Amino acid sequence: MTTTPNAAAQQPAPVGINDDVERPQSRKATTRGIAAATVGNALEWFDMGIYALLAIYIGRNFFPAENPAVELIQAFAVFGASYLIRPLGGLILGSYADRKGLKKGLMLTIRLMVIGTAMIAFMPGYDQIGMLAPIGIILARLVQGFSAGGEFGAATSFLIAQDSKRKGFLGSFQFASQGLGSLMAAIFVAVLTSVLSASDMTEWGWRIPFIFGLLVGPAGYFIRKHVDEAPIVRSDDDAGASGSPILDVFKTQKLGIFIAAGALAISTAVNFILQYMPTYGIKQLGLDPSASFSCLVITGVILTFGTPVVGHLSDKFGRLRIMIPTVILTALMVIPLFLWLTAGRSFLVLATTMTILGCLKAAYFGALPSVMSDAFDARSRATGLSFSYNASVAAFGGFTPMIAAYLIEITGQGVAPAYYLAILACLSLAALGAGLKYRGIR
Repeated sequence: MTTTPNAAAQQPAPVGINDDVERPQSRKATTRGIAAATVGNALEWFDMGIYALLAIYIGRNFFPAENPAVELIQAFAVFGASYLIRPLGGLILGSYADRKGLKKGLMLTIRLMVIGTAMIAFMPGYDQIGMLAPIGIILARLVQGFSAGGEFGAATSFLIAQDSKRKGFLGSFQFASQGLGSLMAAIFVAVLTSVLSASDMTEWGWRIPFIFGLLVGPAGYFIRKHVDEAPIVRSDDDAGASGSPILDVFKTQKLGIFIAAGALAISTAVNFILQYMPTYGIKQLGLDPSASFSCLVITGVILTFGTPVVGHLSDKFGRLRIMIPTVILTALMVIPLFLWLTAGRSFLVLATTMTILGCLKAAYFGALPSVMSDAFDARSRATGLSFSYNASVAAFGGFTPMIAAYLIEITGQGVAPAYYLAILACLSLAALGAGLKYRGIR
């Protein structure tokens, strides 16, 4: 293996989770790297949050039906369907980033995001072009899903490469940017629903946030174009391990896929439940739309600013020492929280429930990106991260709002989504245990 200067006398480190070496980075370069890696992710989650929050209005425009519940389920079904293509996007775009460079991968994903966002922003409604309208929305969501498939792996790999001694803190910006995107989406929708009438929101108001997203995209592309490539020096063993990062992941790193995807399961489900909660408040609790959407501002602030704090603490005290107690607490609390929510039926109860879930999520996923990255070797890390992330999001995230709405519809119980979350918490706990036992993740 190659060695760093002044280290010729040292024994070579075994190939594994620490088989890459980071060049020293200045604080300014690290800051630019964080901005470049997170801007696209923030845009992705802004668009995703906007779609979920405005699903009621999107359903009326593109999936008209006699039953409003059917409109909503169909809109959420398209929301979830876009996640089915994400694992494919993760493999193709993640492999591209591993082979051509993380910077090139990040530039490609943000271009595709802008295309998908533009399609949704300017797509005519069902009453104008008939069935072409829902087909167009589906295609737009598939483009966004394919793009987002490669975003996580490339961006996370880019972040942790800035400084191996601060992987928890730097990796946390991956999810902090998700909180920022969700926060921006919540503010947009809360403001729009308070100043526009229901008819204006249905007719044209829902398009405004998507048009705003088009303004963010070019700025993100410019930042990524002018940032330095990730400072990774690969070992000779890494370089010759496989000609294909995709083949390498499935031949030698299947356990890494389980650890990364399983650990993410509860985190992504809670995130999508938070996105669904304002709709839950409107449909199930009869709350005012602007009041319901404003609750997401609270959780957005928690996730944006609390996540890096947890990431910093994980570098000092250990990542699993924070994550394992948090996931156990989540499993124990979700059912009582939903029982309280369905009994209380007030804005205060909804806001408190979402605040508690937001704090649990921030505590859990602050260190999660670095834990997921340590499940894979450096030679194919972007591919492994992208596939495992998107496979987990497709299975446990994208369809969560639809599953929640469906479970409530067929059971008649407002607490039904909590059972789903409790099961996923147990799955994530098992994945963290495997990471500790078999990969030495701490």
